[in-house]
Amino acid sequence: MAEIRRTRTIAADPQTIWDVLADFGAVSFWADFVDHSCLLEHGAAGSMIGTSRRVQLGRSTLVERITDFDPPHTLAYDIEGLPPLVRHLRSRWTLRPIARGLTEVTLTNAVTIGTNPVQRLAERAFGRGSVTRLDQLLDGLAKQLEAQHV
Repeated sequence: MAEIRRTRTIAADPQTIWDVLADFGAVSFWADFVDHSCLLEHGAAGSMIGTSRRVQLGRSTLVERITDFDPPHTLAYDIEGLPPLVRHLRSRWTLRPIARGLTEVTLTNAVTIGTNPVQRLAERAFGRGSVTRLDQLLDGLAKQLEAQHV
């Protein structure tokens, strides 16, 4: 497994940021590269765990399913619909207050392709390639929150 992590300080409190992230079906409103998003199903017994959304990126369609939901600290989800080479991809958002009105937001992608040396190289390459997407997500989140405070 390879992990890539990006962190950004956002001028908002964790709950305000959480409210945007927890509106799980609305990622297309603040992530510029997402063409469309919507909720597919809700978690069992009113839990957010298991809730899924459909994400349209050009011709690609992904399904993201919540695996960890700890308000207002952690949101993690598995991403399905990637090329068969990718066995598993999980994204994790972590929010940590660092001062009044400032929150450190960390977005981590963990990818599993395989265990042999070539597959491990592919994991690292995939991780490096995902840096731009992680930065775009963090930028979009920050812009959305700034727009709310104007």
